[in-house]
Parts: sequence; C-alpha cells; structure tokens
Amino acid sequence: MQELAIEGAKDYGKEFFKNSLGKVLHLPEKDVQKEAYGKAMKEFLELFQQQLEMADLEDDQIKNFEKPLKTFIKDDQVKPILGDAFDIDCQILDTLTLAQSWQRLNLSPLPAKFNWEKLGKFYLRKTQEIIQNSEKLRAVFLVKLQNKDSQNIQEIAGVKTDYNLDDYAEGLKKEYGHLKLEFLDTTTYEQIKLWRMFVPQNVRRCKQFIPQLYELPKEVLQELVDRGEITQAELQRKRQEYVNEKLDPVLNIVNSSEYPRTVILGDPGAGKSSLLQYLALNWAEKELSQRVLLPLPLLIELRIYARDKDEKKCKNILEFFHQGNLICHLNQLALDDKLKKGQALVLFDGLDEVFNPQLRQEIVTDIKRFSIQYPQVQIIVTSRWLGYKAEELNHAGFEHFMIQDLDKDQIEDFIKRWHDLAFENRDDKTQKQERLQKAIKESKAIRELAGNPLLLTMMAILNRTQELPRDRSKLYEKASEVLLHQWDFETKEGLIDPELKKYLYNIDLRDKRDILRLVASAMQAGEKGLDANLIYKEELENILTQYLEGTGINKRDASDLTDLIIKQLRYRNFILCSLGGNAFAFVHRTFLEYFCACEFYERFKNRGFPDGITLEELKTKVFGEHYSDPVWKEVLCLLMGMLSAEFPKEVAEELINYLLDMEETYKKISHLFLAADCYGELRNQSIYVELSQRLLDSLQSLTSYRYAGNYFK
Repeated sequence: MQELAIEGAKDYGKEFFKNSLGKVLHLPEKDVQKEAYGKAMKEFLELFQQQLEMADLEDDQIKNFEKPLKTFIKDDQVKPILGDAFDIDCQILDTLTLAQSWQRLNLSPLPAKFNWEKLGKFYLRKTQEIIQNSEKLRAVFLVKLQNKDSQNIQEIAGVKTDYNLDDYAEGLKKEYGHLKLEFLDTTTYEQIKLWRMFVPQNVRRCKQFIPQLYELPKEVLQELVDRGEITQAELQRKRQEYVNEKLDPVLNIVNSSEYPRTVILGDPGAGKSSLLQYLALNWAEKELSQRVLLPLPLLIELRIYARDKDEKKCKNILEFFHQGNLICHLNQLALDDKLKKGQALVLFDGLDEVFNPQLRQEIVTDIKRFSIQYPQVQIIVTSRWLGYKAEELNHAGFEHFMIQDLDKDQIEDFIKRWHDLAFENRDDKTQKQERLQKAIKESKAIRELAGNPLLLTMMAILNRTQELPRDRSKLYEKASEVLLHQWDFETKEGLIDPELKKYLYNIDLRDKRDILRLVASAMQAGEKGLDANLIYKEELENILTQYLEGTGINKRDASDLTDLIIKQLRYRNFILCSLGGNAFAFVHRTFLEYFCACEFYERFKNRGFPDGITLEELKTKVFGEHYSDPVWKEVLCLLMGMLSAEFPKEVAEELINYLLDMEETYKKISHLFLAADCYGELRNQSIYVELSQRLLDSLQSLTSYRYAGNYFK
C-alpha cells in the first residue's frame, strides 16, 4: 500500500480540491496542495488496509486490492469526495457515493465486515490533522478554523455527541428487533424477531382523504345495500375514487422514487409502526459493506419527540437526535451534513399519538419545515386515519396511502412463519397451525379480525392453549390474559425476580387486571384524559401502593412490591413501557382502551355501591359526554360489547336508543355512526328487531337530508 500511496501522490489533479478549496479566501501554493494530497492519499490507503485487516484478510489477499484501489482513487467522482475532507465545514464524508463508486467501477468485492463509515470517519479526522499540522494550510483555513474551534468549545461545554452508526444500528436491533408481544415460552419468544415475522401488506392511494368514507361499519353498509335502502351506485359515488385506486405492495411504494413524501394511514394495530421498524431494521441487519449503500433510517416516535419538545428538551428534530430520549444519539452537525446530501430515510411514527391539538400542529409544522430544509430526503409519516387532518401535509407535497388488511395469502404467510418460529415440535406445530387456519376459515368474525396484524398476533398467541373467542372484547380479554399469565408461568419456573419470593402475597392474574383497570381509569380521568397514553411514575406508584394496601399488605411491603410489579409489567408482561422521564404508557393503545372499557363495565356491575355507576350515569356521563370524541370511540364500542354479553338486552337498547334520540345537526351526526358501531358489537343481534329497524331507518335518512352530501365532501 505504501508504494501505491507514493504513486498516487504523483498523480495529483485539481479535481481533488475542486470543492473544498472553492470556499477559501486564497488558494494555497501548488506544492502545498500536492503535499496535502499526498498525505491524504497515504492516510486513506492505510485506513483502507486496516479495514481489510479487521475483516480477517491475509496479506496476499490484501495485496490483491492494490490494482482495484489504484483505479478507485483515480476516479473523477471519487477524487472530489476524498478532497471534501479538507473542507473545515465537512462533518461526515460521503461514504455512500464512495461505496456506490466501488460497485460502479466493478472492482473486487469487499469483505462483509468492511466498514465504509468508520473509514470515512477516521479519514476525515486525519485530514483535519493534516491541516492543523501545516502552517501554510492553517493560514488558508484560519477563519474557518477559528469558527471550528468555537463550535468545538460549545460541544465540549456539554458532553460531545458522537456520530456512531454502528452503535445506532445495534440500538435499532435491540429496541425494535423482537415482537413486542411475549410468547408463553420465553426461550421461544427470543427467537421470534420482527425482522423475520414482518408480512408486507398492500396500500391504496387516497388522492383526497375523506375520513367519513371509512366511518360506517362494513356490515351496516352492506345491509343497507342488500335491503335496497341505499343504492350501490350511491355508495359507489361516495367511495368511487378511493375504491378504484389500485392496490400496491407497501414496499413498492416506500421504495419508489416516485413518492419521496408519503403518509401511511391505517386502523389501530394495522402494522404502521411495524412497517417503519422493518424499514429501519432492513438497514441495521445488513452487513457493514452493504449498509453504507442504503440511506440512513432515522426513526422518530412522535409521542416521545412531542413530549421532549413540550418539556423544552429539544427545539427541533435535529436536536432531538442530538440529545432527546432516543436509543442512540447522533451528532446533529454530522446528521445535518448527511441529510443535506439526501442520504437518509426519515420515519415519523404515530402522528395520531400526539393528542394535544396545539402540540400536534407544531409537530406537523416541524415535519413540513424539515421537508423543506432537506428536499432530497425521503420522508414517511404514519397515523391512524380516525381524527387525521390531511390538508397541511397534502399542501406540503405528501401523498397519502391507506394500509389495507392482510389478505388471505398474507394471513396464511403470517401463520406459517409464526408456527415455524414458535414451535420446535413438528406435530404440535402442525396441529396448532391447522387449528388456527380452521378457526379463521370457518368464522367470519375471526376472519375479519385476522386481517389486523396486531389481532392476528394475539390470535396466534392465544391459539397455543385454547380455541379462539368469537368477539373482539373477548379477544382482547384473552390476549391480555396470555400476556399477564407470563408472570405466573415464570413464578412457577423460578425465573421471577428473587426479591418477590420474600413476600407471602401472590400477585395473580386478577390482581394484575384490576391494577391495569385502575391505571387506565387514572389516565382517562387525568388532565388530558384518553388523549394521552401516559402516566407518571409517582401516580402509578400511588395506584399500586393503595391497591396492595387494600389487600392487607403492610405499607412498607406495598411500597417495595410496587417497584417490582412495575418492573414485571414492563419487562416481562409487555403491558406497560417506559417513555423516559419517569413516564409510563401501555405498550399499545388498544390495551388502554380495553382496560378503560373494563373499568366502566365493572363499575356498572357494582351499581348501588359507593364506586358503582348507574345506567343513567352510563348514558349521560360516559356515552353522552364522549360520543363525538374519536379518541373514545373504541372504548365505547368495547364497553357495549361487554354489556350486551352479560346484561339483559334492555341495557344495550337503552344506550343505543339514547344515542339515536340525540338532536341531529349539520355538524353533529356522529351519534348515529357511534350507534351503528355499538350495534355491531351486540352479541346476539337477532333479538334486537325494533332497534335494528330504527337504526337502519336513521342511517337511511342521512341520504335524504339536504346536508348529507356536504358531509361527505
């Protein structure tokens, strides 16, 4: 390599410095440029050789790279990139173009462990040393060096944030590599990685996003069509543009240069977050020599970014990566350089989880500003469709796509992958797989639920030990039992925290469900209500301590047990998760909604007692106050399903009739849609003959109202 460095130094050309020296006040003498070029080539080739050695290549194998390297360093596209290291403003080297150039020149394949990012990082550092050690070069770059020193002093004032992409990749794998639902067998669960389980869905483009097109339940719409009370043509007119859009595989869309700005919309649990995590893991799981060829995925969970921004921990997205609550920080100056070159894929996950309208507006503005600041960067945003407003991101050039349910083939693909990974016993695997497939095939309700990736995952877990339930509230109940049962299982196997063994009180499934109901109740009763899937540690500890003391545990033991229970619910049960800053949340909002509905159900069961709630209060205080709030829709629907399963039909009838009796105005007809959704939750609809007819009449009447057409605009 030394001979190659000497030969390379003789081949000095002006292309090397054409970018970096174009920004200085006066050019250094030719011999100074040539000397700097020679030293830079020597450093680059030595660092290149180090990468080959670290990849465990023998000396004779390394020697085979001399000819390809000679071609490489003479390339007109490579020279200016290596020369960019002499630009004092350069934060990171364009290693992506270097790696692509190596492939473009069809040079010898590099070993899998070859790390272009590290080579670029150390080469940049060496060239800065060349400038510092040369009196003539220092004179040329004097002003910029002073600014650089000032910047370094500012960073030293705090802890300097590194730009280590290897650590970032490991952080992504650690944080998102495994499914967030724990299997009963922990050793098996460790093998079930999102990377291997992800089944890409289809999406449909929404040229003009109209949320009202999706609000009517499919069953009610189809019933209206079948009865001839709304024509297929009329229904088609309202949904024509959306339905006529062709289905595209979601990976085709996100990998297409045709859509540099996209919003992926979908139902709760539809796989929006899994999609972004998969895209990030697709980069992190690659070999080092391949990773550099891909854009850097920057995954931002917007609920965490919003909280940091609200608490003044960061001002913008770059600062968030520099110092926010992230798995791994990335230096914002280096990141800015990467973004300006368009070598990143920015993934904003969960806009719907920013519930404060003002803060959500700030986040949307941040995303728009970010897209303008870095026009070459691809950006993907995800959100639930319910409550989403498309106008601003539409105007900013974002295309909207609705993620579709898993189709028959995708469901079968998921089930096969799951059982291949989760079961070692072949006979057991076959029996369980066939049982789940049979349940989905024979039950329309389960088949519809199976299109949702979250619910299908729950079904797969539940299918291990028992037949599937036939309604959604029972599915959530059974799914939560599977997760919470993990603690009981580990207690028997001796895997639980040894600190718990010294306490005589056994925390069972019922205790854990009661605790989570109280946590959900506290969240909905808080200042931000159900808008925030968040509870601070102090309040969570108070809930647990009071509950444990109520069971007869002394105050000291209750306080000690509280920390252990939080630890178990977080690390082992995957029900709660830490958001940092002493804040906790349900892992998935579905569990918040389910346990909140359970709390109202239990309070209605206890009507007549101090903590009970009457039917009148259920109507006016629960349904009456929240019927128009989209955040409450799922809670109210789940609650209706629970009530209809356990109480006389008059309870459900009175609640739905209460919704139908509400005054209808131009802006407020959401009570009708909620009534239809609640009707869909009833266990035995055949006994609600009069209610069914009244509901259908009410929905049919929408088409004749003079404002009905405007509602669907």
